[in-house]
Amino acid sequence: MKKNLIRIIAIFIIFFISILTLFKPNKDNSNSLKKVKVAEVAHSIFYAPQYVAINNGYFKEYGLDIDLTLASGADKVIAAILSNDIDIGLSGIEATIYVYQGEEENYLKTFAQLTQKDGSFLVSREKNENFKLEDLVGKYVIGGRKGGMPEMTFEWALKENGINKEDLTIDTSIAFAAMQGAFISGTGDYVTLFEPNALELEKQGLGYIVASIGELGGVVPYTSYSARKSYIDENKDVIENFNKAIQKGLDYVNQNDSKDVAEAISSFFPDTSIEDLAKVIDRYKGIEAWPNNTEFKEESFNHLQDIMINANELDEKVPYSDLIYKK
Repeated sequence: MKKNLIRIIAIFIIFFISILTLFKPNKDNSNSLKKVKVAEVAHSIFYAPQYVAINNGYFKEYGLDIDLTLASGADKVIAAILSNDIDIGLSGIEATIYVYQGEEENYLKTFAQLTQKDGSFLVSREKNENFKLEDLVGKYVIGGRKGGMPEMTFEWALKENGINKEDLTIDTSIAFAAMQGAFISGTGDYVTLFEPNALELEKQGLGYIVASIGELGGVVPYTSYSARKSYIDENKDVIENFNKAIQKGLDYVNQNDSKDVAEAISSFFPDTSIEDLAKVIDRYKGIEAWPNNTEFKEESFNHLQDIMINANELDEKVPYSDLIYKK
C-alpha cells in the first residue's frame, strides 16, 4: 500500500512538472533574443520602416530585441556609438565620413540604408501656392546643423537651381531639436522640418509646406545604419539579421497603403491621428523616400559626397569600399 502511494505521488509530481513546463510563460524565447541598442537621429514618420519592423515583430523573428533611444542630431548618434553607449546608429552617412577623416582606428561602417532621399520639407511662414526656389532670395532660412545632411542637401538644391547660398541667409546655429520652436517664436521666414513637425505647424496655421527638400536633392543613401568596425566583425550574424528585419519593414511600407502603414506605426506617434500619419506617409511615398532594399549603391554614395563637397564639408571623396559593409 505504501509503495503504491509513493508511486502515485511520484506520477503526480511528474505530471505536475510536465504541466508547468507546457504552460510556462514564454520567457525563454525573450531571454534568447540578442539585445541590440539602437539610437535614432530623430523621431520621425520618415523612419516608418524601422517602426514597422519593431511593431510587426520582424526583429524578434530574427532573434533581436531592439532597445531604441533618441539622440537628436547625427553628431550625438555618432558620439554614442564611439563611446560604446549604443551598438548601432541611425543617422546621415555623412557622420561616418567625418569619423573616417578623423583617422579613428575603430571607425564606423554603414551596412543598411533606410531612406534614399532627404525627408525634410521647406516650411514658409506665409502661404505660397506658387512657390519657386527663387522666392528664397533675400530671405532668412533656418537650415539645420552645419555639416548635417538636411542643410547640405538644401544648399545642393539651391545650387542646382542656379541660386547662390550667399543670396539668402541660412542659419545653421540652431540645434536640430530646437528648429521648430525657434521658427514658432519668430525666427526666420522659412525652416526645414521633418514630419510630423511640419504637419503640426500647418495644422496650427503657423507655417505652410512649400517644397520637399528630398524631391529637390535627388537619390542619396540619406539615413542609414552604422556601427563600429569591431562590433560588425564580432556580430556579423546580428548585422545580417538586423538587415533582414529592416528589409521586411521596407517591403511592408512599400507594398501596403498609407493607412495600413499608419496603423502599424501609430504607437510610436500617440499624439498624431491615423489620418494625419497616413497623410505624411503619402507625402513620403510621393517622393519615393524609401528604397526598395537596404543595399547601398556606389553611385548614390558618390552623389552624397558631391553634396558634401559642394557644402565645403569634404575636400575629396573617400573610398566606397572602406565605409560600406557588405557581407
